[in-house]
Amino acid sequence: MQLHPQKHHQTYITNYNKAIEQLDDAITKGDASTVVKLQSTIKFNGEGHVNHSIFWKNLTPTSEGGGEPPHGSLGLAINQSFSSVEKLIAKMNTKGAAVQGSGWVWLAVDKELKRLVVETTSNQDPLVTKGPSLVPLLGIDVSEHAYYLQYKNVRPDYLKNIWKVINWKYASEVYEKECP
Repeated sequence: MQLHPQKHHQTYITNYNKAIEQLDDAITKGDASTVVKLQSTIKFNGEGHVNHSIFWKNLTPTSEGGGEPPHGSLGLAINQSFSSVEKLIAKMNTKGAAVQGSGWVWLAVDKELKRLVVETTSNQDPLVTKGPSLVPLLGIDVSEHAYYLQYKNVRPDYLKNIWKVINWKYASEVYEKECP
């Protein structure tokens, strides 16, 4: 888990910062063409940074509680929405494995509907693209760069095993903040 945060995620940050500098320069020079060209670079790298920042908070070593199932209000909400944590995990694994190419599978609270949902997004698209009332509780990177060195091209094995280090405590804290 060092290559992913130290190299891949860092590349999003580096490219985003570089594009912001170029944007400032283009704005100063009145270069509208360059401003337009930079939009997709800023969007992609900024979203990659945001999604990965959530992802790292969603992971913790087993020695620090990783994989311990949620209790309290999040545990109750999962049981109400999915019948059990095991069924939620199965649903997220199925939807995550079905993402074509790069993307994410999310457990979110829909603040408008006041319920938990599972969504997927493509590439580095953030969860908000699925609806402005969605707040991410867990985001799992299902892009090959997240698992290829350890799991080769077997995304389902990665999804099966990542639950051993999921930080349910963090997800519970976000849930309780968003759904008091």
